[in-house]
Amino acid sequence: MELLLQDTKNSITVSDSIFGCYFNESLIHQIIVSYATNKRQGTKAQKNRSEVSGSGRKPWKQKGTGRARAGSIRSPIWRSGGVTFAAKPKKYNQKINKKMYKGALKSIFSELIRQDRLKIFKKFDIDQPKTKLLKKKLENISFNNILIITDIIDNNLLLSSRSMNKINICCVNNINPMFLISSNQVITTYKSIKNIEEKLR
Repeated sequence: MELLLQDTKNSITVSDSIFGCYFNESLIHQIIVSYATNKRQGTKAQKNRSEVSGSGRKPWKQKGTGRARAGSIRSPIWRSGGVTFAAKPKKYNQKINKKMYKGALKSIFSELIRQDRLKIFKKFDIDQPKTKLLKKKLENISFNNILIITDIIDNNLLLSSRSMNKINICCVNNINPMFLISSNQVITTYKSIKNIEEKLR
């Protein structure tokens, strides 16, 4: 498969088995759901009677005081006692096989190419951390919701994009399907696309 470089108008050859896959909607849906689920922290927590502070000593003797018997001040029926059925942090993690994950990314990249949403540059960087330089670089591309994938994070690029709405920058090693699906345009470099091709083999 031949892909066009935006800045030089030359073309590069990439693998059909990686960037020419059919759109597997059910697999991508499963990957997106698992990715979103794995981000859940499940931090809700309460203390049971063994975790609240307080002595384990019996407050008073069993008989003869006229009061109800009590075994611990940490009992759930006491003020400041533990919770009877205490909520604990829940793990929402869903395991995704590497083969499934790679298959989903192949399908997503292939669909981006078919929809002309993937733009490849020989080199994508700017000389100074200025927003106007980045805007000039993107003058032929809609500024709305762009993902820029680079082989290494360029500090000038990162700083110049901070004041621009809906522009995300990530390294090849940090690509995730959520960013790819939600971006209107994906910009990458020749070195990055070859790196992606190598990782998805």
